Amino acid sequence: MAFLPPSTNRQYAGARVSAAFLGLLAVLTIVPALIHSFAPNGGAVGIAGLDLGEQRDLVVGVFAWEGATQLALGLAMLAVALRYRPLTPLFLALVIVERGLMALQGWVLRPPVGGHHPPEHYASLIVVPLTLVFLALSLRRRKDA
Repeated sequence: MAFLPPSTNRQYAGARVSAAFLGLLAVLTIVPALIHSFAPNGGAVGIAGLDLGEQRDLVVGVFAWEGATQLALGLAMLAVALRYRPLTPLFLALVIVERGLMALQGWVLRPPVGGHHPPEHYASLIVVPLTLVFLALSLRRRKDA
């Protein structure tokens, strides 16, 4: 038995650009995951601009934990984009839920004290509407499918 089942890409009838976009999102998820998991402060200082203060170990630990979940999600997204494209609409919808909640929390429900937003807060505002477009394209049947 193989580690991965055979590719299902031939069954995908949506826009190929949507699967490519999912692949790009996968890479843009894996890179921060690696930073959060393996950089000395998880990117909390240099990227997010946080003052770690007395809770340095806690913050770095939370960043590493987030990095682990991001890495798993990013690898799953990459597998879908490369081998299991019929799942593209589902994974794009999951990105919308994830990034939509991140934007809602970062800008409305729990805005940062002092008003400093990490880069991901801004990125989520861009990613959500873009992903909605690619989700719609992934649900439309290609003429050559």
